[in-house]
Amino acid sequence: MSTLSTFHQFFDHCVGSWKTERTYHYLTQPLVERSHTDFVIHPLTVEQKQTVLSDNQYEPTAVEALPGFHLEFHTVSETGETVAQALNMLFVPKGEAETILSGDYLRDRAYEEARPIISQFRFNPNTGELLMKTYYTRVVSVDSITLVNPRLRIRKILNYRRPAEGEPLTDVVLVGFGVEQKAD
Repeated sequence: MSTLSTFHQFFDHCVGSWKTERTYHYLTQPLVERSHTDFVIHPLTVEQKQTVLSDNQYEPTAVEALPGFHLEFHTVSETGETVAQALNMLFVPKGEAETILSGDYLRDRAYEEARPIISQFRFNPNTGELLMKTYYTRVVSVDSITLVNPRLRIRKILNYRRPAEGEPLTDVVLVGFGVEQKAD
């Protein structure tokens, strides 16, 4: 199976309802927080994909073949704090090197900041890992989703304090881990 076919299969398995248990470790303060998230993923229509491209002022491309999804989630922390959001996302493969597929990851609304955003992704078909890197105003988020099997994903999130342009990521401010199980 080609890397691109495996990439599409990864997303086919992600469509549906999921339940997630996460632990966040805040390194700027002595705090560990647990949360539960319910989320639903649906494929985007061609029109919705075109809107995500337009929202990000991204050059038109053959959107029919691009993996695109609508994500809705509702999170409740152990302290009772709730967060809910809905967003559309689109993955635009740009290249492949030694079976690693890479490209741009576009959203109509970012997690950290309520605005369209373009991030980068890498997909490794050998490990089933999708790695996404997003540069926000204050942090850089490196988010990993590993598809263990069609009903189980492992999530890892590292947020770094955003360094000066050209400097490496070194100052970790948040580490998150999650177990995501398909609910349907």
